[in-house]
Amino acid sequence: MKERLAIWLPCLMAVSLLGHRQVIGQATQDTAAAASKTAGGNSASPGARVDKRIKRVYGFYEPAPRDFNDHSGYTRIFDGVSLKNWDGDPAIWHVKDGAIVGEANKENPVANSYISFRGFEAKDFDLKLEIKVENAGGAGIQYRSKTGLPWEPRPGQKNPNLNWMMTGPQADFWFPVDADASEWTGQFYSENTPLGILAWRGQVVESAPRGYATLVGNIGDRTALGGYVKVNDWNQYLMMARGGTFIHVINGQLMTVYVDDDPTSSNNSSGLIGIEIEGYPQGEPMKVSVRNIWIKKLQ
Repeated sequence: MKERLAIWLPCLMAVSLLGHRQVIGQATQDTAAAASKTAGGNSASPGARVDKRIKRVYGFYEPAPRDFNDHSGYTRIFDGVSLKNWDGDPAIWHVKDGAIVGEANKENPVANSYISFRGFEAKDFDLKLEIKVENAGGAGIQYRSKTGLPWEPRPGQKNPNLNWMMTGPQADFWFPVDADASEWTGQFYSENTPLGILAWRGQVVESAPRGYATLVGNIGDRTALGGYVKVNDWNQYLMMARGGTFIHVINGQLMTVYVDDDPTSSNNSSGLIGIEIEGYPQGEPMKVSVRNIWIKKLQ
């Protein structure tokens, strides 16, 4: 009898576990179906949510990739033809071919300049856009940022108009003019504050109140992640802000995660969205272009 139990008990346990997983999987499907009906329709109904999850074993599912071009629930904050609700130096910023464009050259050099969206402020959101930096220099997407604050002039910069200077979190994006700049795209940077670079590309970083930032883990090799960035071409950029958590994704690849647990931090307040142009090396011709700017405000 003991020998038979020794043979059959593992088999019975395996069958039981498989049945349990099938029940869980069926329950998951039933719950999804019920949710679809509660929403007022089925998969064939116009406007109904389509289940694009990837079915795996035992009734489990992998999430479907997010469609960057799905703008459901988003608000477009650049109309593609004018700078309505945007404020920046007209000598630098203009609209061309459906994009906000900032340009600098030897005749019109730029140290740092910004154009900010004045339609509303945002704290928790998903912000997505397309960005391209050509020839040289750097750019960045400001969010939760402020204007009008004191600004320490950069080399070659004299008495900047503070209404066109931004302070706060930035999703960096650079032309690879040198080894340092080639590492900066995708990182979390605190513009015009003592904090500086808080999470480098490829890092998950956490900051506690009254403490220094600490590395929690790595996403991948910093140089290898740079291979996802298109040079002199359009890049899809997604920025997610939830409380004190910030996520940067470029062309579908996670680049940086930063968690700021200090409620008094300058990173943790509502603010403006904007675009930066940074001339480097100064005097070199460069162009920053941003288009298809969409935001889903959660707070």
